[in-house]
Amino acid sequence: MHLRNIVLLVVLGCVALFAAVNWSAIMAPTTLSFIFTTMQAPLGLILLAATAVLAVLFLAFIVTMQTSVIMETRRLHKEVESQRKLADQAEASRFIELRSFLEHELHQMAQLNAGTAASMEARLGRTEQDLRTTLEQTGNTLAAMIGELDDSMRRNSNVPVRSSEPGS
Repeated sequence: MHLRNIVLLVVLGCVALFAAVNWSAIMAPTTLSFIFTTMQAPLGLILLAATAVLAVLFLAFIVTMQTSVIMETRRLHKEVESQRKLADQAEASRFIELRSFLEHELHQMAQLNAGTAASMEARLGRTEQDLRTTLEQTGNTLAAMIGELDDSMRRNSNVPVRSSEPGS
């Protein structure tokens, strides 16, 4: 039990005990004035009844407040749940959109990479062909120079020079 409930029960018990001990004074008739008329009635009983009516009205007010708070809490809980579902759906949608975007970008990068690889292979092939041509030309130039040098040496010396080439 909560502390406030215990305090409320203690106070209510004290009031009931006070009324029980002083019941004869509460029930003693007194002359009461109601502005336009006077009457003989027990003042204590009227005040006790008024206090009981106020307590009942206060309890009814508390119950209606508690009920409205509970209903508002339930309504807010449902609203929060619907907003959470909407947020989850939006997040899932964003994930799907991000996945689609990434797949598209990766596909474009793969195409670009394939195009770059083909271009590099073509350039490498051309470079290889140019290198072979240059090497062949260099070989031919070198052979021609060696031939000229060989002819020049033969002319300058009357000694026949032995060729290192097979078949000569």
